Amino acid sequence: MRQVPELVKQIWRTPVWRIKSSEKALFITFDDGPNPYVTPQILEILDAHNAKATFFCVGENVKKYSDVFEMVKSKGHNVGNHTYSHLKGTKTTTKEYIEDIKKASNLIQSKLFRPPYGKIKFRQINRLKKDFKIILWDFITYDYNSKKSPNEIIREIKRRSKNGSIVVFHDSEKAKE
Repeated sequence: MRQVPELVKQIWRTPVWRIKSSEKALFITFDDGPNPYVTPQILEILDAHNAKATFFCVGENVKKYSDVFEMVKSKGHNVGNHTYSHLKGTKTTTKEYIEDIKKASNLIQSKLFRPPYGKIKFRQINRLKKDFKIILWDFITYDYNSKKSPNEIIREIKRRSKNGSIVVFHDSEKAKE
């Protein structure tokens, strides 16, 4: 599993890559939801383990599944903006990207932002950083890859994560298992 090199994280400091914590902790995040088939199951698992997570939501999905979005918030989880249309920043003009994020912001109302695919231009970061805390990750699970078993993903998380690591999962159907 390919991860972002430590040198890149040290040079590119505006996004948050890891959260300093005095306690032993992993910060679990979910991208791409809410999803009516997957998100409620994730919420049950988190409840069973008395765990909280941050859900980076796509505005289109929030609009379609507002009841699931409200369920996430009512259970005490954090939410963040993941654009309205799941745009890849490096393939989108800055103007279009910012407008899409603002459209999602009207629904999500969070100062947390994660760029889909982790793809974002420096100009977009400069425009966003005054209004949002840009959260990337220390470890992405690739849970959407059907060739990765849940056990393999867990082994990799244990092996590669550090105290304060931000770990990315997805609440989408292709990542359900």
